[in-house]
Amino acid sequence: MKLFARKVVLLPMVLAGTFAVGLPQAEAQSLFEHIFGGGFRNQRMEDGGYRGRSSRYGDGYYRDGEAYRKRPARPAVRKAAPIAKISAPSYYNYKAAALQRVDFTSLAAIGQSASLDQTDSGTAFREAASALAGYELFAEPEIAKALVAYYSANPEFIWISDNALNERARDAIRVLGEAASHGLSPADYAVAVPSDLPDAQRKAELIRFEMALSSRVLRYAHDAEAGRINPNKISGYHDFPEKPFDMVGALKVLSMATDARGWLEARHPDSAEYRALRVELEALNASAEDEIVVDPKLLVKPGETNPELAKILHLVARDLDDEMGGEYGELLARTVDSETYSEDLVPVIKAAQAKAGLKADGVVGPRTVAALAGTSRAERIDKVLVALEQLRWLPRDLGETRVFINQPAFTASFIEHGVEKLNMRAVIGKPSNQTSFFYDEIEQVDYNPYWGVPQSIIVNEMLPRLRNDPGYLDRAGYEVTDSKGRHISSSSINWWAYGGKVPYNVRQTPSEANALGELKILFPNKHAIYMHDTPQKELFNRDERAFSHGCVRLQDPRGMAAAVLGKSVDYVAGKLAKGHSIEKTTLKIPVYVAYFTAWPDKNGKIEYFGDVYDRDARVKLAMEKTDDVRVPSS
Repeated sequence: MKLFARKVVLLPMVLAGTFAVGLPQAEAQSLFEHIFGGGFRNQRMEDGGYRGRSSRYGDGYYRDGEAYRKRPARPAVRKAAPIAKISAPSYYNYKAAALQRVDFTSLAAIGQSASLDQTDSGTAFREAASALAGYELFAEPEIAKALVAYYSANPEFIWISDNALNERARDAIRVLGEAASHGLSPADYAVAVPSDLPDAQRKAELIRFEMALSSRVLRYAHDAEAGRINPNKISGYHDFPEKPFDMVGALKVLSMATDARGWLEARHPDSAEYRALRVELEALNASAEDEIVVDPKLLVKPGETNPELAKILHLVARDLDDEMGGEYGELLARTVDSETYSEDLVPVIKAAQAKAGLKADGVVGPRTVAALAGTSRAERIDKVLVALEQLRWLPRDLGETRVFINQPAFTASFIEHGVEKLNMRAVIGKPSNQTSFFYDEIEQVDYNPYWGVPQSIIVNEMLPRLRNDPGYLDRAGYEVTDSKGRHISSSSINWWAYGGKVPYNVRQTPSEANALGELKILFPNKHAIYMHDTPQKELFNRDERAFSHGCVRLQDPRGMAAAVLGKSVDYVAGKLAKGHSIEKTTLKIPVYVAYFTAWPDKNGKIEYFGDVYDRDARVKLAMEKTDDVRVPSS
């Protein structure tokens, strides 16, 4: 008790003495925050100035600007509502759409209804139609429906002329057979070509071939345009609009097409990135496997033993230059087969990491493996196949001018007229707060922004603290409003009453400490994801940069803002100097918040990245499940 009393007596003396000697404002503020838990705080106003905020808890009053108000009494704690944390989106158990047997009943009976005006093809079709009775062809429900709808209205052959396959059919079969060059599975589109048979039997074979080829051509065209799998069935992080595909219309076009190959090839994405990935796939299929293949998820620290370490040492020894060879050549010659990561090998690994442009921490992890060993041929093929599939989920033409965020690369780039003008480091969501995979259109730039705190952060992270420290938001530069927009003191709210849904909005006011930094770039979406600045600049020095709550932090936010506005960086700096404001973009610029572990650089060379959220495996599994459903269809 004596010690406590002494502290109470001395505190006013310490404060008086401190300000008497003219402690700088920043240090004084820190002292107050240390003593009172954040009582003093500089808050930037919309006109760019600052106002001081302080609190006095001894007499029950606090100061806000020049007005003095009675601090609301802390609510009495009654029965506490259990905190029901807001969960992140989940991954689903992917289920491929089941195939169904095409019901040819109406088409089989079509020969019984004579027409006064029939082409030769129409006559041949009607004569053979009865052979569809009992024919088993399995297809996706929409394809089954399209076949019956089209041929009921147009009872003529598309692929048969003069009782034989026509050139249109031969072109289509060649395209389907080349599906692997696009990363598709040729077995999904295989069609048995009719053999030479007596006329009666041949008619039956030809009309069944007609249906089978139309079915597989529709499947191929759909897969080329929209992908083999539905990405939205993979997880809640995947968010793509449906790509409408008029299957009856496609058959009508093909029935009149003089270049079936050209029409089918045109269904695929039309971008330099897609073409570069196809070239890479061809090269990989023709290449041999790497000599040294290292576990891509390897993690070895000094003092540990792992058989994979010897492979890493062989790779370092293989790529020694004169400088490293002179310093570590003899050591490596003695220890190259070692499976124990001894202390004398740490400088070797650090030197190899530094040479590869990595942080030299001496820990052999996935980034070090990727830099020293590269990615194995098999893994690269898998990554390219996934990338080709994912490109089909995006618009066929990505746009000459666009913003492209590639999460596994931790980068954001601005492409103008097909040329990359900016490429900067980015911070993405941590694995527990993953950044979604979608695309949108940029709409505005906020200067000196407010940060509207998401409900998930209010409930999951703020609410536990607010129950014991209800005035925290008032002190820390946040504004609290109710459903009608009325400002409410954080300390006046009984936070114990709320668990899963807090009926208040919380936003952080513009300041140097604002979580969004000095600006944010918005493309409004249901995921509440946008690009923004950050006060945590040091995170851009990390090799792996998954630290945010889901939004994308930019290393050069002013440069990106200037690019999407079509202005200069000096213009952006001038707007920032004037305080808080909002500027709408006049250019229509798509933004792709994408996820590609294989992606071409600006020169077209494919780069490979780690799968930070383990999404590639889920895409591969979905493709395998689709194959499993389709295999029995033939």
